[in-house]
Amino acid sequence: MGKIEHYKVDGGKLVRERQYCPECGPGTFMAHHVDRKSCGRCGHTVSATADSSD
Repeated sequence: MGKIEHYKVDGGKLVRERQYCPECGPGTFMAHHVDRKSCGRCGHTVSATADSSD
């Protein structure tokens, strides 16, 4: 999946579709799995039950 697929245009503004990794910072997106969100770069993982915002 390319970076362009992580954004959408809404009312003339660019909006992020995915959450950034809190450890790596902006530019590194979290992968969305059924039961968790994880960073492929550093391995940081957040449970889907702990963080339900998308």
